[in-house]
Amino acid sequence: MVLSANAVARVPDAETLRAPFPADVEFVLSAMEAAPAPPVERRRFARFAYRVRAVLRLFSDEPSAELWELFTRQVSARSLDFVCRDRLPLSHGGWIALPSPDGSVLRAHCTILRCRPAGPGWFDGALYFNREQEVFLNAPPAV
Repeated sequence: MVLSANAVARVPDAETLRAPFPADVEFVLSAMEAAPAPPVERRRFARFAYRVRAVLRLFSDEPSAELWELFTRQVSARSLDFVCRDRLPLSHGGWIALPSPDGSVLRAHCTILRCRPAGPGWFDGALYFNREQEVFLNAPPAV
């Protein structure tokens, strides 16, 4: 899917962002989920499986740049895990648009926390929301 630029007005609608993931994305996610869980859970906020497409605009992007396409894995009120096809610059801020559990498109300011290789052509990433997103306190429906 090609995502056009001049972003603020060009965020895909919730139905488009909820479209099923391509087979290669499902393959990468299933491989990542097969790994053993860490012996000690260090996360302070509950996370939920949340598989939707999202788009990201970094403040450092050129105005004509394409939106970054992300495939989400898990969400909490504070952060989001995802996979993507591009290495994203760490500590860069921007905004993300993704479907919220109530069906609307949520747009929130965020900062890239992690983006590391997850396999050939894929990156495992995480971002944190600059403000707590209460809509994700008790997350589901989205899978």
